[in-house]
Amino acid sequence: MVRNFLSIALILVFGLGFSQKGAYYQQKAKYKMDIDVDAANFTYNGKQSIQYTNNSPDQLDVIYMHLYWNAFKSGSMMDQRVRNQGKNSDKRLQKDGVSRLASIPADQEGKQNIHWIKQNGKDVKFEIQETIMKVYLNEPLKPNSTTSLSMEWDANIPMQIRRSGRNNSEGVDMTMTQWYPKISEYDYDGWAAFDYLGREFHAPFSDFDVTIKIDKNYVIGAGGTLENPSDVKGYTASTDIKADQNGKATWKWTAKNILDFAWAADRDYSVDQFTVLGGPKVYFVYQKSDKTKYWEEAKPYVTKYFQIMNAQFGQYAWPSYSFIQGGDGGMEYGMCTMILGEARSVKDLCGLMFHEGSHSWYQQMLATNESVRPWMDEGFTSYAEAYVSNQLFPPAKPQPNPFIGSINSYIKFVKTGKEEPASWLGDHHDDGTAYTFASYVKGELFLVELGYIMGEQNLAKTMKQYYDEWSMKHPTDRDFIHIAQQVSGMDLKWFHNYWINTTKTIDYAIKNVKYDASSTTITLTNNGTLPMPVDFNVLTKDRQVLTYHIPLNMMHTPKTKDIYGPISVMPYWYWTQKDYEITVPFNKSQIQAMGIDFSQRLADINPADNIIEVK
Repeated sequence: MVRNFLSIALILVFGLGFSQKGAYYQQKAKYKMDIDVDAANFTYNGKQSIQYTNNSPDQLDVIYMHLYWNAFKSGSMMDQRVRNQGKNSDKRLQKDGVSRLASIPADQEGKQNIHWIKQNGKDVKFEIQETIMKVYLNEPLKPNSTTSLSMEWDANIPMQIRRSGRNNSEGVDMTMTQWYPKISEYDYDGWAAFDYLGREFHAPFSDFDVTIKIDKNYVIGAGGTLENPSDVKGYTASTDIKADQNGKATWKWTAKNILDFAWAADRDYSVDQFTVLGGPKVYFVYQKSDKTKYWEEAKPYVTKYFQIMNAQFGQYAWPSYSFIQGGDGGMEYGMCTMILGEARSVKDLCGLMFHEGSHSWYQQMLATNESVRPWMDEGFTSYAEAYVSNQLFPPAKPQPNPFIGSINSYIKFVKTGKEEPASWLGDHHDDGTAYTFASYVKGELFLVELGYIMGEQNLAKTMKQYYDEWSMKHPTDRDFIHIAQQVSGMDLKWFHNYWINTTKTIDYAIKNVKYDASSTTITLTNNGTLPMPVDFNVLTKDRQVLTYHIPLNMMHTPKTKDIYGPISVMPYWYWTQKDYEITVPFNKSQIQAMGIDFSQRLADINPADNIIEVK
């Protein structure tokens, strides 16, 4: 008995150790920065210390960091990529196929000059590979331990080309995004040390304590909490700005458990603030003029936006959120976004605000690695944007669903032959438009198609459970699919594989119709390469809409309810089977129309052969 008990105990101990090694973990960093800005020359000097905690089961001998601004110069990898791709590259990085980076003046190149780095007070060796810095630790960082890194550097704020930089197109002086030496994320897949070519980012959740000295006439907007609003310009009615002998004011910002700290500075910024019931407090930081008149009108829409997002997708986690005029379109950061301030209408401005704000859910709180899975970031965000926009700005002509525009755009793009799989790394797409459709459109339609497959109630429950289980963590698509399968009881791996890893397409059609005295038999056919379940609908002359759900055998469980009305479940359609017959208990005189998917959620690339109007 004793020997058997010891054997069992040893098995349990070693088994537990093995399972712990494969268990989920996430790293943690705490930054303390002192920044001194020379606004006249668009440079700054920086000092920072980082407390970095290794919660992984692995010993770390090196630490990788990002130096994003080193990309903004002639001859950089970003420049080389744009030159090679020409007109197929990101439209913001080129003009008429010519790289904008190639002509950056030398004094406006992005530069981050690292003076020294110390670990626990002792100098360490480091090497810079353009936008990646490899730091060789003197003392290996063991599992479940913390080390201290300190460094000094100076930087040249680049010409505004992409997201960051000086003097953007709307006259904002400084957009300070991805502007400091930033620790890479380390997880089960290793270091996320991706070269920066203009696309996406990834980082561990971190705390920030940032002190910025800048000319007293500047106003700063940032993602964080301003700890001394009465000492600086813009945030209180006080005009008693505290300045040092050099005429600089000191701004003190803090933020906890965010992915990055971003800020922008301009002498003409105004600051508006209002509080959403249930959170957060919202700041508008922008240049007030006729060109930005819609910002004032946007306030009630933004209030309703946060309320809908909190209710539908999970509660916003931080105390505040800032919309800051800056950047080259829109780009999300911790507790803030940089957006263009000029818009053609309040609807257009709010659409941009809704999209960038939704990244607080699907990039910040649910912090997937967007360099690897941009479709989970941009796509899920686009879904939330469309969901809210449809409620706050309903179309003049009623649409079958809020996502029909994206489906139609996808169908049109597929027929160009330029589609690329959504599974490709963000910076490695060969065509800028193909990246947009793979990440934004197919990512959004991933959820639309799931709603069609599993039912909208199950999708809504999945989205909420995804937030509940994975907010403030780094989930993957495997984690999301696991929840969707739990909620629906369906096998959904097949759909994930087809939709994300391939460019195969959906194409069902009505092949034949046979009318009898008391019934009608319809032959459906699969002309596509991506099998799906089929909802076949009948509209009767007395205005009834009936849904016959034909589940795909790979689901193993049919859909039993949906928001589009009652469902009759039919036998499975095997994915290897070309044709399928369905008989409905109505004759020709009783049917007004029939066809595949009246809801128009199915992303069928040839929808014209899906519907028959019975004459």
